[in-house]
Amino acid sequence: MATDTLKSGSAGAGGVSGVRRLLLDNGALTALIVLVIAMSALSGDFLTTDNLLNVGVQAAVTAVLAFGATFVIVAAGIDLSVGSVAALSATVLAWSATSHGVPVFLAVVLAVATGIAAGLVNGFLIAYGKLPPFIATLAMLSVARGLALVISEGSPIAFPGSVSHLGDTLGGWLPVPVLVMVLMGLVAAFVLGRTYIGRSMYAIGGNEEAARLSGLRVNKQKLAIYALSGLFAAVAGIVLAARLSSAQPQAANGYELDAIAAVVIGGASLAGGTGKASGTLIGALILAVLRNGLNLLNVSAFWQQVVIGVVIALAVLLDTVRRKAGATPLAAGTGGNKGRQAGTYALAAVVTVALVAATSLLHTGSSSGSTKIGLSLSTLNNPFFVQIRAGAQAEAKKQGVDLTVTDAQNDASQQANQLQNFTSSGLGAIIVNPVDSDAASNSVKAADKADIPVIAVDRGVNNARTATLVASDNVTGGELAAKTIAEKLGGQGKIVILQGQAGTSAARERAQGFANGLKAYPGIQVVAQQPADFDRTKGLDVMSNLLQAHPDVQGVIAANDEMALGAIKALGSKAGSSVSVIGFDGTPDGLAAVKNGTLYASVAQQPSQLGKIAVDNALKAVKDKKIPSAIKVPVKVVTKDNVAGFTG
Repeated sequence: MATDTLKSGSAGAGGVSGVRRLLLDNGALTALIVLVIAMSALSGDFLTTDNLLNVGVQAAVTAVLAFGATFVIVAAGIDLSVGSVAALSATVLAWSATSHGVPVFLAVVLAVATGIAAGLVNGFLIAYGKLPPFIATLAMLSVARGLALVISEGSPIAFPGSVSHLGDTLGGWLPVPVLVMVLMGLVAAFVLGRTYIGRSMYAIGGNEEAARLSGLRVNKQKLAIYALSGLFAAVAGIVLAARLSSAQPQAANGYELDAIAAVVIGGASLAGGTGKASGTLIGALILAVLRNGLNLLNVSAFWQQVVIGVVIALAVLLDTVRRKAGATPLAAGTGGNKGRQAGTYALAAVVTVALVAATSLLHTGSSSGSTKIGLSLSTLNNPFFVQIRAGAQAEAKKQGVDLTVTDAQNDASQQANQLQNFTSSGLGAIIVNPVDSDAASNSVKAADKADIPVIAVDRGVNNARTATLVASDNVTGGELAAKTIAEKLGGQGKIVILQGQAGTSAARERAQGFANGLKAYPGIQVVAQQPADFDRTKGLDVMSNLLQAHPDVQGVIAANDEMALGAIKALGSKAGSSVSVIGFDGTPDGLAAVKNGTLYASVAQQPSQLGKIAVDNALKAVKDKKIPSAIKVPVKVVTKDNVAGFTG
């Protein structure tokens, strides 16, 4: 009937209708092709073998999480816990294998079992507890993340070497994460298209009541569906930790949103009943291509979030248009369109290759004569690192250097992606301010292997060779902070210490300095030490909580000014009167607080100098000039007495 109707129209109208239907039925694939062509035209570094493999590696964790989320979304559910479950599973593996001597094979089994158990709890709460999926998995998101922090005590745990090979390459070029992604994709496709439980997912998502009336054991199927989601989350967590050489309790934070986005972009409907593994893979690749390409184009990480949000909204809009137009639902294992689908993919591949080859001609012979340097900062949501960027940019402009700055947003995995992109782009040198000193090691090793010198700034990189470390003397600074608070209190009193982000050399060295300095003052009692992750909001929350247990505290040492300012907010009128607060960094806001008396002192660094010196030494490394293995920038205690003369 459809064929007769098509034939009855004009040939031109039929052709337009056919193209329109092809685009609607394969919207995600069309979007991926357009993105690849656009990025190839805009960046000469995009279309290289190394960079395309980077895209695959960067898509791997999101894709594996998304395959598991596909099962849930096809069944008209949602799973917000996959990122936390991934982190918990990886933490269990590292904790059991390294801290308790469990054989690695059994540790992997424990990690996978942890993911399945979390999924079963979700399924039980939803199927038998009748909790909405959103609420049940939101609760598991918090529980799993909390357990990961409890087990790890808030610090990264080194990953077993035998499992870390999952983050390596085969034959020196084929990344293992890509192979894992493909394997898990095949498993997901098989489950959706060839198994009883796969057909059950579509039935439940299409009409749960009808599925129940037809004899389907819906509650048991939901248990299995969420258990599968937990299993895939565990695998994703293991792959992510292997890439970072450590289990990070805060890893995969927010990845559940990327996983859901990949499923929706790939053509599945949040209403349930449609979706397939190939569409999810395309969705994950779209997100990876976007981030990779925008990094290469030096687009701000903040704008990247805007772009990705727009893409998600457009994907949902396309889904609505497709349904109104009567496009073919993306349900696996239904209909006899596999041959046509394979033909569509083959045609798409041919068109993409042809257009990409054409756009690549745009970059032939177009190379800049200036030295290119990449700077990856742990975050730009902190004045200290903003000042490092400003100093680096000023020096780069002075030296005629092409400087690309990226923001890792305190995500070690995102920073690993950025460093991979820098390496594949063939930059002259890389400057890194690590989110985590252990997690950056693999990426730095890869850059070193590619003969690209790496300069560490403010924080060191563990287990990897860097050309130099440009940092303030954090230990000495910590000792000065301890001496300053002790002398202010007359050698007697109760204090609390707000620690920095676990796993960073700056937090570790400053804590060591605090401890060293306080040894000379036995009358100073440290009543509490808690991490606040260098964050003002967390400093406020942690200090508010500590005041409930220790209302008589007389002093606070914070490992940076941001946490100190949060503590001042919690202390209210006590700050600067009955409670003395010491910060670290000498940021503009911190120095302003010193001037008005709420912050007693700040151990001031010179962040703009750190950025300037890092760029200067990166240039020396590019020119093979000898540079010292460590460059220490002096620190200074700034109080109300000398703040007016401090320039930073």
